[in-house]
Amino acid sequence: MTSPSIPETSSTPAAGTSGPAPEPAAGGESAVHPWTRYVAIGDSFTEGIGDPNPRSPGGHRGWADRVAEELARTRDGFAYANLAIRGRLLNKIIEEQLEPAIELHPDLITICAGGNDVIRPGGDPDKLAEKMDAAVGRLVSSGATVVLFTGPDLGATPVIGSVRGRVAVYNENLRTVAARHDAVIADMWALRQLSNREMWAPDRLHFSPLGHHTIAAMVLETLAVPHTLEPLEPRPMPVKNWRTARTEDLTWAREYFMPWVVRRVRHQSSGDGISAKRPDAGPMFGGPGMPPGSAD
Repeated sequence: MTSPSIPETSSTPAAGTSGPAPEPAAGGESAVHPWTRYVAIGDSFTEGIGDPNPRSPGGHRGWADRVAEELARTRDGFAYANLAIRGRLLNKIIEEQLEPAIELHPDLITICAGGNDVIRPGGDPDKLAEKMDAAVGRLVSSGATVVLFTGPDLGATPVIGSVRGRVAVYNENLRTVAARHDAVIADMWALRQLSNREMWAPDRLHFSPLGHHTIAAMVLETLAVPHTLEPLEPRPMPVKNWRTARTEDLTWAREYFMPWVVRRVRHQSSGDGISAKRPDAGPMFGGPGMPPGSAD
């Protein structure tokens, strides 16, 4: 069985070797990575929900934009497309985004899908993995480097934490899928910083700007790409009495959880009527000679 691989360059250590992080190139600029065209597909996580920014297409930035900003810094002609749409289930992502992504001729593809399915009642992590296996096989056959994401550890998340076991099983299935197809795993389950509440948006379903920043750094490090995203420490959370905590939980349930439940009952999606924020591969802010992105 082969291990997930990343195209080797002078900045990327050969598979199976270990050593220090790649050194910056001459002139203090980060070493050039091998990718010129990146396409991100998925749901709200990849669209960037939870990381609002009016200057970003669609009004949200997110980890994928942050990764693209860093990749664009050292690669002339770098292009990026983001086809992700909030609320999409795995079948819809495969039907609507897979072939359009391949038609953009990327050499790097990220796919995070199945999370919305897993947290729904009856979500079967084994059946979902079978669908992902076929999808990843198709993406890999295009010749691109393909990155998969494990789901985060939801153990401390109210209500949603009850599906932690299903997420863990799906994650193990995804590792098998990645190994079968020589894909790369971006491991959010192992990213223990995500257990801090400041990593999450007020809806407790999506990541905050800090969470997206932290995940972007993890993705770049997984790809062995030097970057400028400094680790950011969450502020200490204030101690709350039980009344305050209870009030916050009730407010969250009313404003976020119940609307989510109602959409499930009505078979509606938060992405109904929403289109991809970057449907075409184009230049990215942060290219050579432009300032890099930073966390808000």
